[in-house]
Order: sequence, then C-alpha cells, then structure tokens
Amino acid sequence: MKLRNALILPILIVTVSFGGDLKVGATPVPAAEILQFAKPILSKEGVNLIIQNFTDYVTPDISLNEGSSDANLYQHKPFLEKMNKDRGFHLIALDPIYVVPLGFYSKKYKNLADIKKGATIALPNDPTNYSRALILLNDFNLIKLKDPSNTDSTEFDIIDNPKKFKFKQVEAAMLPKILDGVDAAIINANYALQAGFSLKQAFFHENDKSIYMNVLASRRDNQNNPDIQKLKKVLLSPEIKKFILNKYKGEILPAQNPSQTRKNK
Repeated sequence: MKLRNALILPILIVTVSFGGDLKVGATPVPAAEILQFAKPILSKEGVNLIIQNFTDYVTPDISLNEGSSDANLYQHKPFLEKMNKDRGFHLIALDPIYVVPLGFYSKKYKNLADIKKGATIALPNDPTNYSRALILLNDFNLIKLKDPSNTDSTEFDIIDNPKKFKFKQVEAAMLPKILDGVDAAIINANYALQAGFSLKQAFFHENDKSIYMNVLASRRDNQNNPDIQKLKKVLLSPEIKKFILNKYKGEILPAQNPSQTRKNK
C-alpha cells in the first residue's frame, strides 16, 4: 500500500500544478495592456492569465523557448523567424493580433522636405525592425532598395540615397530618448506611445496592411495547449478589437485579416 501511494502522489502533484495558469510574456504597451483587458474574460473560461512584463525584444523569446513562458505577445512574424534562425528556437506564430506601426519622427524639422543632406536618421537596431525601417524609407521614396520585398535588407542594399542620409542603429526602446540628438528617427509606435508621442506627429508611418503584424506566439510543442487556444480566441474577438480601437485611437491597429500583405502608402 505504501509503495502504491508513493507512486500515485507525484501524478497528483503534476495534475494540480498544471492547473489553469497561463504565463504570457509581453512588452508593456500595448501587449500587456491588451492582455490585462483579456484577463477577466479568460478567467470566465477557467484560465488564470499571468502577464510577464519585459522591456526588450529578445528576453521574451528566450523565456518562451526555455519554458518559463507558455506564450508571448509582442513581436511580428519576421522577427520571430529571425530569432528561430539565429538562436535555434522552435517558436511559431499562431495568429496576427495587431500592428504597431513604425513612424518617421523629427524634433528638429517641421517638414519632411526641410531635412538636410547628410542628416542622421536613427533606426531600430534589431535586424528585422532595422530592415523594416529601410523598407519604410524606400516606400516613401527617401531611399531606393535593390529589392524592397527583401525583409533582410541592409544599408548595403541601398542603390540610391539622394540626400546622403547617414543611419545610426539604436536599441528600439531608446529611440524616443535620443531623438533630440539626431535629425530624425524611425520609432515603433509602442515606444513612441510610452514617450508621449502620437502617430499623428510622424511625417509618415505604416498602416494596417503591414506584413509586420504582432502575433501570439508559442513553442511548437505546446501550440495545441487548450489554454493557449482559449487565449487566441479571446485575442481575436470583437471585444479585443474594440478595446484596441477605443484605447489607442488609431495609434495601434487590430489585425484585419491574417493574409494581409504590406502596402504602406
């Protein structure tokens, strides 16, 4: 009898500890705010959502890959694919939820045409957002890329730079803070919002047709976790879309269709 009880006890512990807890990594704005709104909705489904806040773009994927998180919400698919390739992760994008548009900001100039030759433009330093920023500059005719559809574009792919812009790569979260020290910067809307900027202040920006939709991500081995599937359903619900539209008033845009393609003009 003692042996049988000893064998049963660990099984009971595992069952109880799994429970309805779902740990989801997120950056503060807008992902953590969206998840906070979703939390009571999920609670009715028997899921206790634990929001893990991160302030950078790399650590959330490390946490997810190591199993410290069950899922995360903060990144677009090209970034996730780059992390998989560079770090050997096995993360997958489940569904697009919203887009955080990149915008072109300046404190030194009031008009785009006034920006001088040789001006320094700050760009996000993570590879995918760096390439994304160059594509945005191409789309608005400030530079010309060899292949604007190449999501791995670098400065070496620029075939025309009429104003001889210089590019400075900066950690994405720091871009609003260093805007005074450069001529202009391309900033992710989440960090712009945290710094008190509005997308309306940008000279130009992406729209809701961007391929850079932020996705709910999980590991390949837990993508069918019932709690993650419940979270996905809630994040794609009309309630969440309405919340995003009402709270961010066009600064953050809910996903319209998973099959959208980039069209920034």
